[in-house]
Parts: sequence; structure tokens; C-alpha cells
Amino acid sequence: MATKWHLRTKRTKSGSRLRPNIKKKKRVRGATFAETRIGERRAKTVRSRGGNKKTRLLAVEKINVSNQKTGKVTRSRIISVKDNQANVHYIRRNIVTRGAVVETETGLARITSRPGQDGIVNAVLVEEKKTSK
Repeated sequence: MATKWHLRTKRTKSGSRLRPNIKKKKRVRGATFAETRIGERRAKTVRSRGGNKKTRLLAVEKINVSNQKTGKVTRSRIISVKDNQANVHYIRRNIVTRGAVVETETGLARITSRPGQDGIVNAVLVEEKKTSK
């Protein structure tokens, strides 16, 4: 997947040439989307601006689920993606992004971290799994 520069076009609406007032800078360009999938954990470390490092998660199978009612955090396994506001096709492809609702062993959880940039997956419990008695 190519990275876009996200700069304005070189022509006006009428077709005349636009001369840029600034050159392209490395800091202006975008980065490719990590597409974090469900599976055995795979991560890639990338250098970011200022010499800092970001951990891009390529695949993840465990998630930290916070239960707001009890105040406890449990680590559970991700089963599948149930809803994703970013793109409807991510549900079918099981791609995990921030705001996605995933099915876990604990229940349904909404992801609050950014797996493609944080290197970890944190979530808040939306609906607890019903236990049969």
C-alpha cells in the first residue's frame, strides 16, 4: 500500500499551473495502516518523529478488559470482531482498530487503545457474557 503526501494539486480549477510555496517535507507524509488482525501476537517497532518509537501490532490474541462496574481488569482472549465503525469490511476481515467492538471470553468489549500505534490492546466491557447455572 502506497503512502500519500496529502498535499494540494499542482493545477487550479481552470487548469493553470500552481507553483508550490513550500517543498514536500518528510514530517508531512502519512504512514501505512497497520491492519491489526486476530492471531498470535506479532509486532513491529517503528521510529517516529523525535527519535521516539512506536510499536505497530500486526496481530494480537489477548486483550485487557476493564469492567467499569467492579473496577477490575482481566486479560482475556479475543474471539472475533463484532462491530467496527471505521469500516464495515473490517468486521469480516477481523481487523482490530480503536472503537471496534470485539467478542472476548469475558463478553463484548469496546477497544479504547490504538493497536497500530500503542502496541497494546485495552478495552472497556460493554456487555458481560451470561453464565449458565
